Amino acid sequence: MNGRTEQVVEAMLRRTKSSGFELDAQVEERFARVGTVSTVAVARWMSGEGADVAREVGQESWQIFGQLASQRAAPLNEVTKRCLRWCDAAGEVLVECAHELEIHPAVLSQALAMLQRSLNVTLVRMCESFETERRRADEELSRRQHELAFLATHDALTGLPNRTLILDRVEQMLMRSRRDHTPLAALFIDLDNFKAINDTLGHATGDELLQSVASRLTAVVRETDAVGRLGGDEFVVVASELSLASGPELIAERLLAALDQPFKLESSAQPQLKVTASIGIAAGERETAGDLLRDADIAMYQAKWDGRHRYAVFESGMQTAVQSRMELEMDLRMALENDEFFLVYQPTFNLRDMTPTGMEALIRWDSPTRELVQPDDFIGLLEETGLIVEIGRWVLQEACCQGVRWREAGHPIGIAVNVSARQLDSDDFVEDVRRCLLESGLEPESLTIEITETALMRDTVATTARLQAVKELRVRIAIDDFGTGYSSMAHLQHFPVDALKIDRSFITQMTHNREGETILNTLVQLGKALSIETLAEGIEQAHELSLLRGQLCDSGQGFLFARPLDAADTAAFLENWKQGQSAPSELPAQPLAG
Repeated sequence: MNGRTEQVVEAMLRRTKSSGFELDAQVEERFARVGTVSTVAVARWMSGEGADVAREVGQESWQIFGQLASQRAAPLNEVTKRCLRWCDAAGEVLVECAHELEIHPAVLSQALAMLQRSLNVTLVRMCESFETERRRADEELSRRQHELAFLATHDALTGLPNRTLILDRVEQMLMRSRRDHTPLAALFIDLDNFKAINDTLGHATGDELLQSVASRLTAVVRETDAVGRLGGDEFVVVASELSLASGPELIAERLLAALDQPFKLESSAQPQLKVTASIGIAAGERETAGDLLRDADIAMYQAKWDGRHRYAVFESGMQTAVQSRMELEMDLRMALENDEFFLVYQPTFNLRDMTPTGMEALIRWDSPTRELVQPDDFIGLLEETGLIVEIGRWVLQEACCQGVRWREAGHPIGIAVNVSARQLDSDDFVEDVRRCLLESGLEPESLTIEITETALMRDTVATTARLQAVKELRVRIAIDDFGTGYSSMAHLQHFPVDALKIDRSFITQMTHNREGETILNTLVQLGKALSIETLAEGIEQAHELSLLRGQLCDSGQGFLFARPLDAADTAAFLENWKQGQSAPSELPAQPLAG
């Protein structure tokens, strides 16, 4: 029997082939290994070495079976069928051996009974192994779900509650304040000239500064108060009851004093970094948490207009700030008609072979009265007013046409367009995509629609239906800034997603500590588990690129490769790459384009 092991395995494989259902070649190789091990085990048992020896030898088979089933490499019913086929094949060989050796039928019956016993034990052990592996996989899945749930309500860089969680806490504090007639105040904190720090000293220094600021703010306030990061360099402290015994102004003074001490940052060449902040205070009754934070935000702008490095308390007269926003809105309404918007493009790269795969279209505003306006200064207002729908339609059309021009020039790359939540609120969006593809002539597979997690979660049912309609046009869909919103694995499985764009904050955190690297690995593995491409945003350092490639992240983009380029510079960038002026096989030490 031991000498005919290969014959048993071949007979088992023939049965599988004749069934018409074969799995991946590597999986079938593992089944063949199981057949070999199982045959040797039962043969040693029959030869008199004892059942314990057979179980020890056969343990590898049970583990392989269990892993195949629990890892979804093979359906459990197919695993069971392989067990039965092995038993049938081994039985045939036993009968042949018995006839050749002229063994008494009683001995053959005993051998077949031992074979059946081996099969029974294998099935039981396989199921036990499957349950062990499945339980381990479920525990890992649960752990990752908890990680993502934490990330959904906390800022990835500082660990503070994010806007979602802060709004929830303020709503609860408002209800308690109304019930108990206790004071409540929000202090909106914005660092002065933080953009200049980022631009001159780099994002690494900026991120480390934000972490240090978060630590100081947390150390100043009471445990009963709430501290959060709303985004960028904006923080909020919400105080109530005992903390306000001497008024919110005293808290603001303590916060300013805490930030007044120079920061010592490891990522900065400067020995000490001095920063200031402006604080807006809104106190008293409000209808909603958003109203309280809005008034504190307005007061913060007043503090900046008053000279920065100070605080201001909200007053009704500060509503003049709204007037300024109205003027900005009027300028925006005229900007599209006056052809003041234009697009720039940032390339994305395949991190395996370092070749460009596409361009992300980014809007810019060349205002005759405000000069060049960056997206952060007007996109929010476009969203609030709904102008984003019309301007987003223009961006989509312009990007599709530009994508066709590049492809006609011999550059087979894709084009990615950011889509807002307001655009997804209407079924017109699907028709907009269809029309842009038809009028431009762009192949649908070359277009990627990028949507933030927040936009996805506004109305999951309607959004899923519209995205599915877009997928039927063969257009790709990506989740932008993944990990910073409020989605879950359950939602991801329902959305027709092709790619996850991992927010830069995770890239930065990865280089600072092992926890950050673990989180990034979790996100990448999540994408692989769901067969979704992972794309890292904001790659600025060569070591970040090396770590991402080590994590097997699929794609990436960032200043390490190129800053956003206008259409002409993008064409030159692609042509230079095509002609080999930028070696794709080498990791770039400097940005490939400025």
